[in-house]
Amino acid sequence: MTEQMAGWVQVCPLSQLLPGEMNVAWDGDTAIAVFNFDGALYALEDRCSHEDFELSAGHFDGENATIECVLHGARFDVRDGSALCAPAYEPAVRFPVKVEDGIVYTRDDRD
Repeated sequence: MTEQMAGWVQVCPLSQLLPGEMNVAWDGDTAIAVFNFDGALYALEDRCSHEDFELSAGHFDGENATIECVLHGARFDVRDGSALCAPAYEPAVRFPVKVEDGIVYTRDDRD
């Protein structure tokens, strides 16, 4: 791994994350869901802010850039993590994403 990649976690090759798809990577104890919306990549903590449940178990709407929690139906905008409907009122945590040499990376950049 190059020095500039220190702290970044490999998600998958970009060729395996097509528009409308998502993939999950782990950075330590943090699950991070990475979404491809119309060719742009976004990453959110794989946890509903309403109740601690994995967002990746829900439906990613690749046309509207939303993910819906299967537990209670809360929806989030994958581009910025904002909660779009009750019962969630707090946003999902966002993380950086980058592509280097055809590989998608993310990281938990919270201190």
